[in-house]
Amino acid sequence: MTTTTAPPPGPVPGPVTDDVERVRAALAAQIPAKTKKNLLIGTWNLRAFGDLTHKWQSTEKDSPKRDWHALACIAEVVQRFDVTAVQESRRNTTALFALLHLLGPRYKVIASDVTEGGPGNGERLAYVYDAERVQPSGLVGELVLPAGASGKVDQFARTPYAAGFVRGSTKFILTTVHVLWGKKPADRIGELTAFATWMRGWADRPDDWNRNLLVLGDFNLDRIDDPLFDAFLSTGLWPPAELNDVPRTIFDDDKDHHQYDQIAWFSDPTQPDIPSLLDGLTYTRRGGNFDFIPHALRDLTKSQASWRISDHYPLWLEFVSG
Repeated sequence: MTTTTAPPPGPVPGPVTDDVERVRAALAAQIPAKTKKNLLIGTWNLRAFGDLTHKWQSTEKDSPKRDWHALACIAEVVQRFDVTAVQESRRNTTALFALLHLLGPRYKVIASDVTEGGPGNGERLAYVYDAERVQPSGLVGELVLPAGASGKVDQFARTPYAAGFVRGSTKFILTTVHVLWGKKPADRIGELTAFATWMRGWADRPDDWNRNLLVLGDFNLDRIDDPLFDAFLSTGLWPPAELNDVPRTIFDDDKDHHQYDQIAWFSDPTQPDIPSLLDGLTYTRRGGNFDFIPHALRDLTKSQASWRISDHYPLWLEFVSG
């Protein structure tokens, strides 16, 4: 595993600076700035986030296609958030630590190991966080189903990963996941149900380390009001309405609209006076995605951009703490 990376090759080219400035301006127009009271949580499936071609611009002969130009645009997005859950980080951590190099010393990472076996796809889960804004609370762990657990799956294909953080006096726990795609949608129901059940049990256990549980990541949900979405909601997890109509991938359109990525917590939407079970965190009802396509690598097709930045948009929500 690579935990360090060579610096970018020479001065930053003008086209990279131009793209970064466009991305920065678009982010500032859409996402709240960091303040003394708010907490900005992001999640992003970064497609095949493993190796890196050590050039500012990769060529058709290079593999992987991800280069320092794309990574500079990714870094500009990630630094808008206090914590970003990253899915599809790979066994090879070259790109992950190159991202930290660009972000600078105030940004740190907490990452799981790789879930072995074919379904694990050589993936790990990670949290990149702004260490001047949040600190680890001490809790990390992988969610493992107990032997003999009832349900349609014996174990998670890619082990969900939880990490606790603290901002001021407010503690919160993020649990990220990348649900197995499977050969058909029904193949995902078992994992989704098992995950929702596991999280509900954790939330309900007395005297446990379970304050402010939030889940986020790529749940591979096709759409609202189908069996997969129902399985996700089955134990009380609820994503905010602000994310309902937000495209999840760069290929989504009016006819093909997904709900893959989510940020959610245990809520009761039928009781508007009690909008969530959060304690010391208040959702500001501000959230969405960020469409980087109009601002970065504009000379490439969407397919080409997907291998350099991602095929998924980042999602984000804003909370206030205290």
